[in-house]
Amino acid sequence: MFNKVQLLQRPFDDYLPHLPLGLADELQAVASNLHDLRFVHVNSTSLGGGVAEILRSMIPMMRGLGLKADWYVLQPHESYFGVTKHIHNLLQGQDGRLSNDEMDVYLGQAEAEARYLGGHEAMGDVWFMHDPQVLPLSQHVQWSEHERRLWICHLDLSAPNPSTLTDLLPLTHYHDGLVFSLESYVPPGTNGMPVHIIPPAIDPLSSKNQAADPASAKRIVSALGVDTQRPMVAQVSRFDVWKDPWGVIDAYRIAREAVPGLQLVYLGVVQAKDDPEAAEMISNVQEYAEGDPDIHLVHDADTLPAPVDEVVNAVQVAAQVVLQKSTREGFGLSATEAMWKGTPLIAGNVGGLKYQIVHGESGYLVDSSEEAGRYLVELLKDPELASRMGAAAKERVRQHFLLPRLLLDYLKAAQASLEAGTPVVNSPVPAMQDLGLSLAADGGC
Repeated sequence: MFNKVQLLQRPFDDYLPHLPLGLADELQAVASNLHDLRFVHVNSTSLGGGVAEILRSMIPMMRGLGLKADWYVLQPHESYFGVTKHIHNLLQGQDGRLSNDEMDVYLGQAEAEARYLGGHEAMGDVWFMHDPQVLPLSQHVQWSEHERRLWICHLDLSAPNPSTLTDLLPLTHYHDGLVFSLESYVPPGTNGMPVHIIPPAIDPLSSKNQAADPASAKRIVSALGVDTQRPMVAQVSRFDVWKDPWGVIDAYRIAREAVPGLQLVYLGVVQAKDDPEAAEMISNVQEYAEGDPDIHLVHDADTLPAPVDEVVNAVQVAAQVVLQKSTREGFGLSATEAMWKGTPLIAGNVGGLKYQIVHGESGYLVDSSEEAGRYLVELLKDPELASRMGAAAKERVRQHFLLPRLLLDYLKAAQASLEAGTPVVNSPVPAMQDLGLSLAADGGC
């Protein structure tokens, strides 16, 4: 069944001091044109992960603009999340393929969930369906002619597993438009469907992003066991194979040779229900850390000295440098959060991170732990460089990656879909050859 996330509204005027010139006026004008419509966002979890982070702020902001907006979350069986996590990894390039049993769980659970959308016409006119977890829903719903569905993919699809792409791409054709974070993520076979390129963004007003004062940040970080009299670097991300926690530890070990007393905080508190691999990953990374007392692996919400968002905020403010050493990254929200706080960033030279950061100006992009280690040393030994780079990072976020810009892009995509004419209503799945794909596209995966 679906669970409606209960949220209030936030006055849009609260955002005005943070926005670049002209953005607020344009957003308010577009929202005014769409104020009679009902907007619905659907995803797989209300806690943990970037999508939940975005929607928890976006829905109140939409309501503050006078829009009717709601957020619904899937409530499937736990086995469903095991399958969708496998899909997540495959779509980001992992070898292998979905088994017939996994496809049965994926499609069957979606069909069962779709039954709970009875009377859905009273819920929304424009539906934003987020990520592969909810992709199969649209084929099982009897949509009316006035409704529009946009599927939003937040993943890095620059090098997807071709077998899985072949399996799932036909499901996109039950939607009226597709949204990807970058042009390079648009897969072949969209078959002329409307495609919108919309990078994600962060909420400058969330408790996580209103930068903590340095003294408060130090108190929280100290409670994690960190010696605030010594230098500290951090990564804030899930314990996930694509976040490369082992490479983060390697970079820290390289830098420690030149910066004695250096400490590492890896903050990845497990909240998301759709990430069943987290416990195994944490155990693996703990083993790799080899009991180093200066490596702080923080993952248990029950042991935190403050609410999760406050701890994230404190770590990003107290760290001399923040890492986001991903090997796949649709868009690095935690990287953007650190940039917004004026903390210099070293990130993997992949996916959305390449778009977020101007190398050498608002951060560093790296292809190896060795590079990351060298840049850590450079920033730790040159506070003036670190301060200058942090300031440039904050301004880049202000210009490009704040939540009102993201909402404006979503509304423009919705408006384009509404103006396009005849919607896709219960479209049959196109044949593979019509998509420009082949069933033999597994490429040995």
